[in-house]
Amino acid sequence: MRVHHLSEQNSILNHFLAQLRDVSVQGDRMRFRRNIERIGEIMAYEISKTLSFSGVDITTPLGVKSTAVIGEPVVLCSILRAGLPLHLGFLNYFDQAENGFISAYRHHYNNDDAFDILLEYEAIPDLNGKTLLLLDPMLATGQSMSAVLLRLLEKAKPAAVHLASIIAAPEGIAHLQETLPDSCTVWIASLDERLNEKKYIIPGLGDAGDLAYGPKL
Repeated sequence: MRVHHLSEQNSILNHFLAQLRDVSVQGDRMRFRRNIERIGEIMAYEISKTLSFSGVDITTPLGVKSTAVIGEPVVLCSILRAGLPLHLGFLNYFDQAENGFISAYRHHYNNDDAFDILLEYEAIPDLNGKTLLLLDPMLATGQSMSAVLLRLLEKAKPAAVHLASIIAAPEGIAHLQETLPDSCTVWIASLDERLNEKKYIIPGLGDAGDLAYGPKL
């Protein structure tokens, strides 16, 4: 399984990451969502470089120009609810993509730090033979991403799978490598230090869903 770590090379991506983490900026929910969206656009651009393209002739007002367009069907699938602004960033670039949505959350069945991942709502197009981009801004334990993809692979066989997260923990990357096919490609903006005892990313940025949309009950 190949892992692309985009912030290893300095770019405007690092600037947006800094704002996402900054507690003095996070209180502005609109700005927080917009920064996730902009990071999604950057990640979409980087992933696009690995896709196949087809040659076409485009008629301009003054002639014909040979160029290239994406030559494979793309499906964007985000994990609700934190994945929505990231999804929008990807959709700004893959504007002809089909779209899917699935909910996954931690269920603390004993009201302690132990949890299972519950998958509920699904709205997924046909994935067979298509390039799947599965999106979730935070890759902590990796259990949500893994559970969602394995569920999707039970029903369809995508031609290729790309997993995209903004901030990841080493434990999450390791879990994906242990549980998912080697053919998957992982894209992260930043690799952080570790998980704490509650399985949250350190230093991370907090709860992305709450920061984007407000606290939940």
